[in-house]
Parts: sequence; structure tokens; C-alpha cells
Amino acid sequence: MKKIIFAGLGVVGLSMAMLMSTGCSAFRVSVKEVDPTDGRHYDQNYDQTDLQKLSKDICNQLLDSPFMSKQTEQPIMMIAPLNNNTDEHIDTKSLTDKMRVTLLQSGKVRFVNETARKKIMDEQGYQAANVTPGQNAAIGNQLGVKYMITGSFTKINKASGKQVRVSKKLFSYYKLTMEVTDITTGEMVWIAEHEIAREASKPLIGW
Repeated sequence: MKKIIFAGLGVVGLSMAMLMSTGCSAFRVSVKEVDPTDGRHYDQNYDQTDLQKLSKDICNQLLDSPFMSKQTEQPIMMIAPLNNNTDEHIDTKSLTDKMRVTLLQSGKVRFVNETARKKIMDEQGYQAANVTPGQNAAIGNQLGVKYMITGSFTKINKASGKQVRVSKKLFSYYKLTMEVTDITTGEMVWIAEHEIAREASKPLIGW
């Protein structure tokens, strides 16, 4: 019995010596560059891959829609903040920012910078009072928005019921709905949605 105990202590001691000799590298923080378009999911929840896929799909649907094909010139738009109807924090601004970039770079849509309106008005007021006439920005020439893009996020969570098992299944369903509304008439001129459904298996025992 004593031999077994001594043998066990020897293994533990050897392991500790190895850890110390390597500077406890097994417990150090490790950082590496990863491809943001890798496409891997680490759990069932919304992540950066979904952001990229959602924005691309919704923008493609809008750009290829009959509504856009009827436009004789680039429509002037704005994107309103999305309604987050889920039970988690989702950076919806990153999603709308990515949509704005894709749509603007397509050359088929024009945008006003609605988030900078207050700063623009402040600068125009300053120039009107302090800048040489003819070199100041004229007041009252801002473009009017014709269409407003709005949307909402919804989510449904499910988990496997109680039973004898070694893992638990987790299911998440997300739906993004986007609309374009004519702000003059209030008419909804385009609508689309994108769904995400993902299932993950989580071991009940382990790290």
C-alpha cells in the first residue's frame, strides 16, 4: 500500500516539476489571429458569422427586388435602429452599419447621415456666423429621405427535456425581418426576412 502511495506521489511530483520547468505554459493565456469569415460557430447563439450572413442576404434581397428595379434614380434612404425582441444583447448597430456599407458600395442607394445631423447643424450654424460668405456651407440644402429601412430581431430558445442522457441539446431560432417604407405615403414597399436555426449538444459532465 505504501509503495502505491509513494508511486502516486512520485507521479504528482514529476508532473509538477514538468509544469515548473516549462514556466507553467499550460496555464498561460494564448492569443492567435483568426479569420473573421471563418464561418465556425462555437455555440448555438448569434455570433459574428450570423451578422455577416444576415447583412449579405438581406442586402442582396433588397438590391435584387422588383422595388429596386423600378427605381429610375438612386433612392435616398436611412436605416433606423433595429428592434431587439430577443432575451439577449445583440449589437444591432453593427448589423445596420454593415448593411449600410453593402448597400452604399453597391452604387444603387444613397444615404443621409442621420446620426450626425446635430453635429452638421452645429457646424452649419458656426459657419453661418464665422466663415467668410461664399465659403460657408449653405443652410437648408440637406437632402430629404424618401425611404426608411426598419427591422426587428426575434428569438426562440428550446432545450431537451429531463431524461437519462450524457448531453443536453440546446436549440436557438432567430428571425430578422426588414422593411422599407415610403415616408411620404407610409406605404411599405418592400419586406424580407432571414431565419437562423441552430442546435448544439452540451455535455453534462466535463469542463
